[in-house]
Amino acid sequence: MRTVSAPILAALAALTLALVSASAETAPPPPLTVFAAASLSDAVAELAARYERDTKRSVRLSFASTSTLARQIENGAGADVFLSADEEWMAYLDERRLIAAGTWIRPIGNRLVMVAPTDRARAVELSKGFDLLALLGDGRLSTGDPVHVPAGRYAQQALEYFSVWDIAEPRLTRAENVRTALALVERGEAPLGIVYATDARASKSVRVVAEFPAASHEAIRYSFAVVSGHDRGGARELLAQFTSPDALEVFGKYGFVIP
Repeated sequence: MRTVSAPILAALAALTLALVSASAETAPPPPLTVFAAASLSDAVAELAARYERDTKRSVRLSFASTSTLARQIENGAGADVFLSADEEWMAYLDERRLIAAGTWIRPIGNRLVMVAPTDRARAVELSKGFDLLALLGDGRLSTGDPVHVPAGRYAQQALEYFSVWDIAEPRLTRAENVRTALALVERGEAPLGIVYATDARASKSVRVVAEFPAASHEAIRYSFAVVSGHDRGGARELLAQFTSPDALEVFGKYGFVIP
């Protein structure tokens, strides 16, 4: 059997190491994962596409209700950036040290509106004790589940403000997120829904019939942050992109309130 000399083995080893190093240098960085509230779907998808185009790094997007995403992060889901629809769930994670220090920012807001299918839309005058049952007829009121979904919690506050929560609660369809609540109205399965103004704006199948005054509910402020343990490797840069002047312009285009 022919043996390979030591110099040749050394050369082969050096060549292998060089090839491995070159491969590591040219390998694309791993994707960044963003967990985002469902109401952010359109704007965040556009911003992620811009980031991918500019950096050649892929971004994975997961949209759901804020509470669902927060629980997943609490249970160890591999999110790099969390975009919450309210401050409460971000505070929940922050108290558990699951948010990277110094990254929590509140860049945008929203408004709360009542919507109806376009072909059945009639303006609703909001006043104390307004006749919600007459507006619903035999149907139900669609919104996010107030226990888990920020939009639903704001809806409950607004209905309490107008003294109709006790009437609304038994007729509520508690959707898993605000986009699902919107879809029920779009399909005509609910005659009325309470969603964010941005969701209504994104749909051609519903029309805003009333806008709830800011005084009727807590301020709707979104919270963005990097997830603890993921504050390196591009997550901070991605968050900076989502809160840059150009990004805020995109959010504004979709109807979000820029403080």
